[in-house]
This record gives sequence, structure tokens and C-alpha cells, in this order.
Amino acid sequence: MNPIIISILVILIHVHIGFLLSLIKKRNDVADILWGIGFILISISLYIFGYRNLNFLIISIMVFIWGLRLSIHVYSRNKNKKEDYRYIEMKEKWGKNFYINSYIQVFLIQGILSLIIASPVYLSALISPSFRSTTILGIILWIIGFIFESVGDHQLNLFLKNPENKGRIMQSGLWKFTRHPNYFGEISQWWGLFLVCISAPLGFLSIISPLTITYLLLYVSGIPLLEKRYEGNPEYEEYKRKTSVLIPLFPRK
Repeated sequence: MNPIIISILVILIHVHIGFLLSLIKKRNDVADILWGIGFILISISLYIFGYRNLNFLIISIMVFIWGLRLSIHVYSRNKNKKEDYRYIEMKEKWGKNFYINSYIQVFLIQGILSLIIASPVYLSALISPSFRSTTILGIILWIIGFIFESVGDHQLNLFLKNPENKGRIMQSGLWKFTRHPNYFGEISQWWGLFLVCISAPLGFLSIISPLTITYLLLYVSGIPLLEKRYEGNPEYEEYKRKTSVLIPLFPRK
């Protein structure tokens, strides 16, 4: 079976299971926990169907590590806490049409985005790509991204757990060099996966993956939402003035 068809079927099942879980749990932020799992399921399914060339296996291993860490992190962050404020606002806004809007605008759209962003996985499976210098560069970039995302999340988690930091802005560790080390790491990982995939005959098409995740985090659901939340906070405004928004740089004096 064609790897693209397999991926579509996997994501369709994943989307509907996620939506059913949201109805049972009565909270839409299960979508955030399940986001990384969808990519893992695509990789495993393609492996089961016999797609096992070297670059596909490299990409699948990196996607598995990324997806598992992210899902565990989001689950731990959300456990025993009220639903994410973004989804609470959606409930209030959608009212009686909540369930249909939730299905379309949260789970179905997430499924479509998953298929777009997962393109390095199934395109690398189509025809066996060769191992090139871009493969090595991609692995290095992915490792750098994974370190930034996982370490950044861990540092922020420790900061927020300390009662003395209530109401304060995280400005140490990786957060000293970029206001969003986790997003820098996320973007870097997907550009890394693209570089690993590009040696496949249709690998260049997977550029849609890092372009999509970069656009979403820079202009839609990532940085804009977080920055708006702290708008007008004097400490954050000062932090914003001296600290790079995404690419790690030494703070401005």
C-alpha cells in the first residue's frame, strides 16, 4: 500500500479517537497530548507495511523520540490542572455549536496539519534515498533542536514549580538567549528532518513540513499567542527589549 494512503488512514483514525477522548474527558486539550502520538503512529504503520530504508528509519527514530517526549511533557504539564485557557475561550465563543466546531477546528484541522508536517516521514519511505552530507547535517540540526526544546521545557517547568517565581518571567538558562527556546528547537528539528529526507527523489516536496511549522509558530498559534498574553507586563517588556524572539543570541545591553 502507498505510504501516503497509509498515513491518511492512520491520521483519520487518530483524529476520531482523539475527538472521542475529548468528549469523554470533557476537555479539548487532549489534542495537544495526542499531537506527537499521531506522527509516531504513521512511522510505526509504515514500518509494519515494510518500509524500512535507512533514511526512513533515521527519520522514524527521531520522530518517535520527539513525539514521545512532547506527549509526556504536555501530559505532565496538564495533569491535575484545569483545561488550557485557549480551549476554555473556544467553549465560551462557540456555545451551542461547540461540538461541531471542536471536531472541525481542533481535531480535523490538526489531522490535516499532521499530514502536511509528517511529509518527511512518508516521502522518505516512497523510494529509498541515498545517505548524503545533507543527511548528516539534518541529524546534527535535529539534535540541536531536540536539546533546545527538551532543555528549554525542563528549565521552564522547574522555574514554574518554584513558588518564589510566581508572577515572574523566566530569563535564565536557554531563556536568557531566546524568548522561545522550545519553539526554536521545534522548528530546528523539522528543518533537520527535511534535510534527511531531501536525498529521496521526491524529498524536496517535504519542505512544506518545516515551512508550515515555522509559519504556525511564528505567526499563528505559537509566539503571537504567548506574547499577547504578557502584553503590558513591565518585566516582560524589558525582557522582550533585550532578548531575541527566536534565534539564540546574547542579550542586548
